[in-house]
Amino acid sequence: MTGGLGMGMARVAEAAAGTGAGAAGAGGGRIVVTTPTGNIGGKVLAQLLAAGAKVRVVVRDGSRLPEAVRGKVEVVQGSHSDPAVVDQAFRDVESVFWVCPPDPRADSVMSAYLDFTRPACAALRRHGVRRVVAVSALGRGTPMAANAGFVTASLAMCDLIEATGVALRALAMPSFMDNIARQAAAIREQGAFYLAIDGDRRMPSVATRDIAAVASGLLLDRRWNDSREVPVLGPEDLSSNDMARIMGEVLGRPVHYRQVPLEAYRAGFVQRGMSEAMAQGMTDMARAKNEGLDNAVPRTAEHSTPTTFRQWCGEELRPLVVA
Repeated sequence: MTGGLGMGMARVAEAAAGTGAGAAGAGGGRIVVTTPTGNIGGKVLAQLLAAGAKVRVVVRDGSRLPEAVRGKVEVVQGSHSDPAVVDQAFRDVESVFWVCPPDPRADSVMSAYLDFTRPACAALRRHGVRRVVAVSALGRGTPMAANAGFVTASLAMCDLIEATGVALRALAMPSFMDNIARQAAAIREQGAFYLAIDGDRRMPSVATRDIAAVASGLLLDRRWNDSREVPVLGPEDLSSNDMARIMGEVLGRPVHYRQVPLEAYRAGFVQRGMSEAMAQGMTDMARAKNEGLDNAVPRTAEHSTPTTFRQWCGEELRPLVVA
């Protein structure tokens, strides 16, 4: 897989708007969206439908789809780890948006990614699917990536997909701003949020809305036929202490960052029901990020997306904290 961005952000936006020369609108190829009720998949689905694409979704429970979209998509119900489900879903399809959903009780991080994805790879070959856009991670080619838990498995998953011969765009991403929303209660009640990263380490972070915009643009653009990573870095590098300051300014109250020791970080996941293997995978990922995993790709205009952390805090975090 070659590094770099397969298309500039302006071209991505053009395709997402359905205006590009190769845009797959109502008369173009069918697109499959996995995890269509997820934080990224739901946004991708909305943007594809707004562009007039023909969409088929794979969903465990069709009733969880927003009522407004149920009549606009084909629904294949079941898990996209099921060979019969992906065999049905990938027939007469040009492109697939692929997300490996979390499995907190898995016995192995690699199994949670690779075994889940193998049936889909067989179906990609069998039905001649042309393109896949997959949610992945930064770190390819770095020494940290060899033992980075979820990141290591995600990169191996993309290698597995690419080996089918499909054209692949692997979205190589840092941590999501939206993950901080899970700590809205702690921010409201304790005036603090918690991670395992050094407070002064500046790193990229990205809003899921921007990930969805890049993904939908690539899915709508039918002009690419090779495999590349697409770094999606957000607009700026911030430390956790920077984030705490910005949160405080947006929320109008003090917010502090508290670093969690790695062992306590791992133990916390186990206490919340995660398997030992998956908790260790989360811890290994945090350690690798703290060693610079997410800083290996130089920031360029092509790799940057528009939503700032301050904007995200005002539009997404503040309503949760003040609710």
